[in-house]
Amino acid sequence: MTITSSVQNGILYVRLTGDLIGSPDTDQLLQSVNNHLGESLNLCAVDLSEIRYINSAGIGVLVSLLTKFRSRGGEMVLINPAEHPKKMLALTKLNNIFTVAADEAAARQLLAPAAV
Repeated sequence: MTITSSVQNGILYVRLTGDLIGSPDTDQLLQSVNNHLGESLNLCAVDLSEIRYINSAGIGVLVSLLTKFRSRGGEMVLINPAEHPKKMLALTKLNNIFTVAADEAAARQLLAPAAV
């Protein structure tokens, strides 16, 4: 899996490519986000549009990230989950827990009120 991240206007954007299926990928994702949390960020958008496959470990790390941001008074949004992640979120009923945005602009709008 490939992870790229950037911070724009107080929002951490994380783009994932490949399969999100456990260590070492999940550890790398958590470390990448933790590195940015030192910057006093509490808003995050995770782009899942290029994730081909996700398993329970991948779902678990997304829940961990959501918990991490919400416990800091922030929020996390998933951007355009690909077909398999979308099915897994529905199967686990986590689609009712996560906020999903169609694209980066929609994610920015959902997170912007929290940034003010």
